[in-house]
Amino acid sequence: MLRLNSRDPGFDKAFRRLVRNRRESGEDITRDVALILDEVRNRGDDALAEFTRRFDGHALAADSDWSIGRDACREAYDNLAPDLRVALDLAARRIRAYHEAQRPADRDYTDDTGIRLGARWRAVDAAGLYVPGGRAAYPSSLLMNALPARVAGVERLVVVTPTPGGRVNPLVLAAAHIAGVDEIWRIGGAQAVAALAYGTQRIRPVDVITGPGNAWVAEAKRQLYGVVGIDMVAGPSEILVIADGRNNADWIAADLLSQAEHDPAAQSILITDDPVFADTVADSVGVALSMLHTAKVAGESWSTHGVIIEVASLAEVPALANALAAEHVQIAVEEPQPIADAIRHAGSIFLGRLTPEAVGDYIAGPNHVLPTGRRARFASGLSVLDFMKRTSFIQLDEAALRAVGPAAIALAEAEGLPAHARSIETRLGQ
Repeated sequence: MLRLNSRDPGFDKAFRRLVRNRRESGEDITRDVALILDEVRNRGDDALAEFTRRFDGHALAADSDWSIGRDACREAYDNLAPDLRVALDLAARRIRAYHEAQRPADRDYTDDTGIRLGARWRAVDAAGLYVPGGRAAYPSSLLMNALPARVAGVERLVVVTPTPGGRVNPLVLAAAHIAGVDEIWRIGGAQAVAALAYGTQRIRPVDVITGPGNAWVAEAKRQLYGVVGIDMVAGPSEILVIADGRNNADWIAADLLSQAEHDPAAQSILITDDPVFADTVADSVGVALSMLHTAKVAGESWSTHGVIIEVASLAEVPALANALAAEHVQIAVEEPQPIADAIRHAGSIFLGRLTPEAVGDYIAGPNHVLPTGRRARFASGLSVLDFMKRTSFIQLDEAALRAVGPAAIALAEAEGLPAHARSIETRLGQ
């Protein structure tokens, strides 16, 4: 675990190195993914069967090996323990309600020249949702991807999820039932993303692919952008916790480990103005790790990528946070709003000592699919808009065309495009 102190002479250089550090795929993954995409594009289902057998230990032979039907999803939901069913239903209601407020409004108006202008929003026809199933299976990810798509009005929802050794997580199936997923295919990795983008003999292509995955999944989405739309290229998870010394160190340690346990490449960063508290949190992380069944993953993440930064004053925090542009920013101070107001770049912000990031992962409502790797500088979390597109429209009558046409003709001629100019001139009788 790295310790930095803003008072040290070499801090600026060390912090810039931290900001520039990339924890994502290298050239070997880029090359391997390109080969996988090419195989699926050319060989379709045969390539999917081969890759699924090799990577997941699951044979795709009969139709039942390929997909999971709605009846199985309903059965999984009915067989859930009552407390889990209540929890999933509550999460779904809150996620749906939050995203319904994101639906954009159409525009239709006439300006002072008499030109009718506007735009309409429409959902894509089909969305592909990647749901991880390797290191862990996440029903919360299915809800976070499927419900905004449904709110947007997407008619066909297609889930791909790996089933290592043929094992299916019933919580994922229950979440699929709640969200009304249309198709579930038992494939994962870059090959699943390729199947969604290109289509195969069994799987029809989609228009947009969303959802988190490993480095191969992220790289496949990057390479296929343009063939399909994507939400983002997501890297390993990250959290920045800003905390003063009046916090419970065990709470903050748990917050840091909540992201570290996702992936050995995940990153947890603490910024504090209290050096004694920093030491206490470091000790608490060690104690907490000894009690986690995810200790191997979380411990590797913390020891390799964990960071504690001591600052002279919390007034330094916004500049550091903006440079890090973290996926999750948790502000555990008495008055968090002034710091939050000064942070321009963050995937999602969690305000106050009683707002752990984990609440946002499951039940709060805002989407937990968020930009990583400093992409919060220019990207936002998944929303209804990722499943929609805007089409503008224009309508002129004769008076309106006479009001603006001559200016358009002048610009067309200046650009050396006479046919553009002529298409307007002929309507004006010129």
